[in-house]
Amino acid sequence: MKSEGRESGDFKRETRPSKSKLSNSAMFQANNHQLPTDAKPLSVEESSPSMEIDKNDRSIVLRDEMHNGGFSQAQSIIYGSKKLQDDLRMMGMKIQQHEDNIKFLKTQRNKLDESILGMQVILGKYHASSTSKIENEDHSTHQSEDDTNQQIILYEKSAAGILCQLKTRHGTQAYHLLMTRDVLGIVATLGKVDDDNLSRLFSEYLGLDTMLAIVCKTFEGVKALEVYEKEGNINKGSGLHGLGASIGRALEGRFRVICLENLRPYCGEFVADDPQRRLDLLKPKLPNGECPPGFLGFAVNMIKVDGANLFCVTTSGHGLRETLFYNLFSCLQVYKTREDMLCALPFINDGAVSLDGGMVRNTGDFSLGDRVDVDVRFPKASKTSNVPESYAQTEKKMSEMKWEQEKLTEDIKREQALLVNARSSFDKQKQEFVMFLAQSSSFATQQHQFPVARDRSTPR
Repeated sequence: MKSEGRESGDFKRETRPSKSKLSNSAMFQANNHQLPTDAKPLSVEESSPSMEIDKNDRSIVLRDEMHNGGFSQAQSIIYGSKKLQDDLRMMGMKIQQHEDNIKFLKTQRNKLDESILGMQVILGKYHASSTSKIENEDHSTHQSEDDTNQQIILYEKSAAGILCQLKTRHGTQAYHLLMTRDVLGIVATLGKVDDDNLSRLFSEYLGLDTMLAIVCKTFEGVKALEVYEKEGNINKGSGLHGLGASIGRALEGRFRVICLENLRPYCGEFVADDPQRRLDLLKPKLPNGECPPGFLGFAVNMIKVDGANLFCVTTSGHGLRETLFYNLFSCLQVYKTREDMLCALPFINDGAVSLDGGMVRNTGDFSLGDRVDVDVRFPKASKTSNVPESYAQTEKKMSEMKWEQEKLTEDIKREQALLVNARSSFDKQKQEFVMFLAQSSSFATQQHQFPVARDRSTPR
C-alpha cells in the first residue's frame, strides 16, 4: 500500500505539465476561446484544506499577539507601580523635611524669646530710673509726649484720635488687636525734636493730615484697618470704623495711612559712629567749598527717633529715619533766617524752611503769609534722652532680635503652609496608587483565566 501510494504520487508528479507546456496550452485555449470538454470546475471540498491551514495560522498569530500584549502590559504595570512608589517615597521625604524645618525654627524662636525677655528687664530698669528724672523737668515751655497724645485725642472722630484713646485706656495692649497689631503709631508720636520752634515749623510743613497719619509696617496691616463689602461700600462694623463705634467715636471722613514696606527707602550711607543713624546727605556747597550762610542741616536728621525704631522696623531691616521721615522730608534744608534761605535758593532742590517762618516747599513753590500753628506737634526730646552707649547698644540688639523673631515667625508660617500642601499631595498620590493596584489586580485575574478557556476550545 505504501509503495502504491508512493508510485501513485510519483505518477502524478510525472504527469504534471511543465511550465512551458502549461503556458502553451493556455495560449491555445485563449486562441480558441473554449475549454476542454472534460474540464471540471474547482469544488469547495478541494480548497477547504488550505483554508483550514490559513485559519489555524491566524489563530496561532493571534494567540502570540495576545501573549506578547499581555507581557507588554505586565511590564507597564510593573513600571507604573515602581514610579508611584518612588513618588510616594519622595513626597514622604519632603514631609519629613518640612517637619524638621518647623521644629528647628521654633527652637530658634524660643531662644530669641528668652533673650528678648532678659533685655526687656534691663531696659525696663533704665526706663524706671529715667522717668523719675523726666518728671522733675520743667514741661511748661515745650510739648511733651502726653501733650501730643492729648492733642490727638481731641480729634475725636479721627482714626488717630480713636487709636490714641484706645492706647490711653489699654496701654500697649491696644496695638495687640488683630486689626492694630501691625500699626507702629501716629506720625506725631514717632519722632521728637530738640527745639519747640522746630516742632512747630516741621508740623506746619507736614500739615495736620500727615501729623495724624497712621503708620503701618505692612500692606496687610493697612487692609485690616478698613473692610469693604461686595458692592465696594465700607463695612462700618469692621476695622477702625467698628472699633470707633464700640467706644462711642464714630469715624468720619478720610484718614491717611502710610505703609512702610511700600516706601522707597534711602539708599545712601549713614553718618559714621552716630547712635541716631543720621543720613549722610550731601550738603549744599558754595564755589569756595563752604556751606551757604545760615545753613543748619537737614530736617530728616533733626528728628530724634527712639532706639527701638532705628533698626529693623521693616521686613527688609530698615529703620524709621530712612523710610518714614526720609519720605516725609526728603532733603528739606533748614536755615536760620528767611534771608539766608532766599540767598541759597540755587542750592535748594527739595524745599527749605527757616527758623523765622520762611518756607519753600519746592523749587519755585513758596509759602507766604502768617504762620499756621498746628496744635498736633512733635514732642520735644527730654534732656535725659541722651542715653548711655551701653543702653543704646542693648536697645539696638533687642530691635535686631525682634526683627529676627518676626522673620522666624514668617518662615514658620511658610513651612507650615508647605507642609499642608505636601501632605495633601501625598494623600492624593496614595489614593492613585491604591486605585492602580486594584486595576492591576483585575488585569492579572483576567490573564490567569484566559489560557484555561483557550485550552478548552482547542480541538484534540
